[in-house]
Amino acid sequence: MADKLTQPRWTHVALPVSNLERSIEFYTTITPLVVVQRNSDVNGNGAWLSNDKQVEDPFVLVIAEFIPEVAANFGIEPGKKVPTLAPFAHIGIELPNREDVDAVADRARAVGALQWEPRDMPAHIGYICAVNDPDGNVIEFSHNQKVFSAIKNLWGSESE
Repeated sequence: MADKLTQPRWTHVALPVSNLERSIEFYTTITPLVVVQRNSDVNGNGAWLSNDKQVEDPFVLVIAEFIPEVAANFGIEPGKKVPTLAPFAHIGIELPNREDVDAVADRARAVGALQWEPRDMPAHIGYICAVNDPDGNVIEFSHNQKVFSAIKNLWGSESE
């Protein structure tokens, strides 16, 4: 059953990728995201990734590998890495435990993708590390970051 949209909502971030399968492998191995849909059309191939079984307030990372003609329209050279989110711009993923951040850093370090070593930051940022995806985009992993909880506290949660 589709819900009725009553106000605007933020639904996704879209990133071009140079190799769809490599990016899917990265995101499903390093992050908690899973593939929820694959798409192919005249423009190329893509995938939607989200948290597993996230029904409430879903948010999607859309990744797309374009055919050469379409890629050229966006100034993308096929097969070349396109770091859209770098060096500080990033996607943020909050993890339940400090040890989870360390585990992500260990996995990323093992494949040469660790961008920022785990570190404690000011209270509103929490404990973080960051990794580079195969195209050089930065993905931040945090524990005890206040972004999500600040919004919940500001507006409350109708589901609670």
